[in-house]
Amino acid sequence: MAVIAIINPISGAGADTTAAARRVEMLRIEAARRGIAMDIHLTERAGHARELAAQAVTRGVRLVVVWGGDGTINEAGSELIGTGIPLGIIPAGSGNGLAAVLNVPRRPHEAISVALDAPARDIDAGVMDGRAFFNIAGIGFDARVARLFNQRAAGSRGGWPYIRIGIREGCTYGAADYDLELDGTPVQARALLVSFANGREYGIGARIAPQALIDDGLLEATIVEERAVLARFWDARHLAMGTANRAPRVRVHQVRTARITAPGDLEYHV
Repeated sequence: MAVIAIINPISGAGADTTAAARRVEMLRIEAARRGIAMDIHLTERAGHARELAAQAVTRGVRLVVVWGGDGTINEAGSELIGTGIPLGIIPAGSGNGLAAVLNVPRRPHEAISVALDAPARDIDAGVMDGRAFFNIAGIGFDARVARLFNQRAAGSRGGWPYIRIGIREGCTYGAADYDLELDGTPVQARALLVSFANGREYGIGARIAPQALIDDGLLEATIVEERAVLARFWDARHLAMGTANRAPRVRVHQVRTARITAPGDLEYHV
């Protein structure tokens, strides 16, 4: 059976217009060296990775390799849930949070070797509003930052733009009143964000759920309550320190199911 590779040509490429061609060639060389029949596809639009993965399932391939960030991985991986077809990851996004949790090498050649040669392992998946995720989904502040970041043009993303957006929004973002049911238990909070973490970090070392395990059948529901602007930035140090669960006015619950309501529309990301 063949292997399908799905490459996001702009993920992590910056202004490098030759990145896609080099990624294709690298995969071709590594597949040929192993005697693997590999079909390689470039994504052309949002949702295209999901379509390509669905076609791969129909074909009955033995492996799907995704070269991209968490968004591309979510799209492709959502079609592989329950199929028994493994997903290989070559990280190329701005954060690469899932790859970090799985200890996938950042160097492409090393990541390709892991994707093609290493044994598969089972991990959990979450679903928010019908959309699967494998790392972290969130409501509130982190969703706002993610939306604004994703609106940036290709070649203008990366770690520093993400941080700058976070700082700007951290000065102005308003908390909301949330009514939650966590495994049936009611919880109320005036919060900046509520995250549901399968993995530990958003990416670039920002660990919102340092105790999360990706294969324990649970999500870490982390509620970050409202606080003064200066306190927001001071407490944010816990993300880098890996101690977000011990920061002031942060509540953590291990859950299997959750329901959230709030006045107005809920801004969320997966």
